[in-house]
Amino acid sequence: MDLVTRVKAILLTPKLEWPVIEQEQTTPAQLYTGYVIPLAAIGPIASVIGYSVFGIGVPLVGTVRVGLMRGITHGIVQYVLALVAVYVGAFIFNALAPTFGGKQDMSQALKLSVYASTASWVAGIFAILPGLAILSFLGLYSVYLLYTGVPVMMKSPPEKSMGYTIAAIVCWIVLFFIVAQVSRSFVAYY
Repeated sequence: MDLVTRVKAILLTPKLEWPVIEQEQTTPAQLYTGYVIPLAAIGPIASVIGYSVFGIGVPLVGTVRVGLMRGITHGIVQYVLALVAVYVGAFIFNALAPTFGGKQDMSQALKLSVYASTASWVAGIFAILPGLAILSFLGLYSVYLLYTGVPVMMKSPPEKSMGYTIAAIVCWIVLFFIVAQVSRSFVAYY
């Protein structure tokens, strides 16, 4: 399945798409080269443009533009951390499976982590313009994608799927918060 078709399917019809994804035999290399690498680049590229061309609103100071090299450094760090975070997320989802009656399967956990991240990556485009940055909250739709994917991908029984999903979401949010903080530490705003 091509990239655009998969993105549309997972965003618009996740309950129908997860069973399709669950049946696919894909390697980590295929997931990364065909899906993660292009989509995870959206936010970092948009951030470089937004920080360096349009600037960042700083209270009591006004709009401050980040130097191009500093913006690129931030973008590279953000990108590398996003690539690593997907794999770490898969380890977390896989480790949680037995606790909630699910089946450990690193391949399925990686697919869950990859495809559930789609909304966050696509919403990264809003970093391109400071006025649109508030729309990045649309990336929270990834939480719903995770919720719909956990029972299918990790075979959690229905009565335990909600707890599994909540634990996975908490771990995932902590992971992405850490990634965001580390990447922001590479950009001085003034």
